[in-house]
Amino acid sequence: MFMYDKLPGDPIMLLSFVNTQLRDHYKSFDAFADAFAADADEIAAKLSAIGYTYDAETNRFV
Repeated sequence: MFMYDKLPGDPIMLLSFVNTQLRDHYKSFDAFADAFAADADEIAAKLSAIGYTYDAETNRFV
């Protein structure tokens, strides 16, 4: 498991970070959020604000 003080604040950096983690380490967005003790709804809202939504089938924000 990775330990970070906080996730990237910039939405584009957050998108890149989350998608990389999903691709390389986690089978689902919920598993990612649990591992980082992060609020999945908050992350999804930040990424939605820049036009991205989570696609469970591909396990990434598109």
